[in-house]
Amino acid sequence: MNSAQKLYFKHQLTLKECELFADLSQEQWMELLENFHEETWVKNSCIINQQKFLFNFYIITSGRIKMYNVDEFSEKEHTLFLLKKADVFDLFCLIDGIKHRVYYECLDKIKVLAIPMDKLRDWLNKNPHQYQHFLSYAGKMMRALESNVSQLIFTNITTRLLKLLLENVNSKSKKLEVINDLPNKEIANLIGSTRAVVNRHLQLLKQSGSIKISRNQLEIRDINLLLRELEKQHRQ
Repeated sequence: MNSAQKLYFKHQLTLKECELFADLSQEQWMELLENFHEETWVKNSCIINQQKFLFNFYIITSGRIKMYNVDEFSEKEHTLFLLKKADVFDLFCLIDGIKHRVYYECLDKIKVLAIPMDKLRDWLNKNPHQYQHFLSYAGKMMRALESNVSQLIFTNITTRLLKLLLENVNSKSKKLEVINDLPNKEIANLIGSTRAVVNRHLQLLKQSGSIKISRNQLEIRDINLLLRELEKQHRQ
């Protein structure tokens, strides 16, 4: 079994979940995976060398990475995306070949599949029909950023927090995922607030009976209460 086959069978489920490479056959994956290798990054490590993402492209196979920016004067931090299994980066560098001035931090022990940018571009030139998926994925990211900016400008902290919680509830299990064990500081960075303000709002939601907080874990107790509170915020 060659290296491409080993990667395919090891990460088959993750690869199938990856929107950017939707509909690839096993044979197509084998061709593409010849240029990939595995990397492991340590939890809490920060990656500030933008050259790394200018020349390499990554698919996350386990763990969470936050993509964030920091204001050089106030040092205020804002998380642009919380990337998880089957997400990719850096799409902007792939598309325009320009250094992307953002930073990354590993919130868990991270495992990724990595490919040199020039190899991926060569593959895309040979498979131009795949650009449709790349454009769709780029559009999805732009819409997410548009929503992010709109919420920061037009909505209050309570509404932002409620939307964040509801967006991360698994539709089948009704359980909170992805952000359920994040510190309040990280939740604050996702909605443009501070740790103290987020803690105060979470305590109010706990008192209402809509969430449960224990051992740095957030749980949804009554999703209907959250929905009603969000509707109430919209009416105000």
